[in-house]
Amino acid sequence: MIARLAAELGPWSWWLLGMLLLAAELIAPGVFLVWIGMAAIVTGLISLALWESAMWGWQVQLLVFAFLSVIITLAGRRIVARHDKDSDEPLLNQRTASLVGRTSVLEEPLAEGRGRIRLDDTWWPVLGPDLPAGTRIRVVASHGRDLTVEAA
Repeated sequence: MIARLAAELGPWSWWLLGMLLLAAELIAPGVFLVWIGMAAIVTGLISLALWESAMWGWQVQLLVFAFLSVIITLAGRRIVARHDKDSDEPLLNQRTASLVGRTSVLEEPLAEGRGRIRLDDTWWPVLGPDLPAGTRIRVVASHGRDLTVEAA
């Protein structure tokens, strides 16, 4: 069925594939299908010019499409990376990393290198040297959800 549809549509089948890929990018955004969709559209443009040529078989078309997909994806990623701007909130979605440098007072003692502290409205598991309750500590690193602390 797909082979028959491609034969009936001719070079326009690449345009249809490109539009479907661009529509899929809207449904599942990730800025990846855009480049492959553009490669399909460019392959369609080439197909319009070379459709009657004997050497323009489906094998050559697939090779051109694969080659263009790689080239356009690499070029597109380079263009997008060039326009990336540094965020004014680089640790926005890295909550534990944003706590590094904060100080607090231990409400519970650190025993056997483990304990927990309260920062703002949250209890955080901490790793560090054994310290008694009431000691002022500083967060020096984060590893997943655990914070590493030292006496301040």
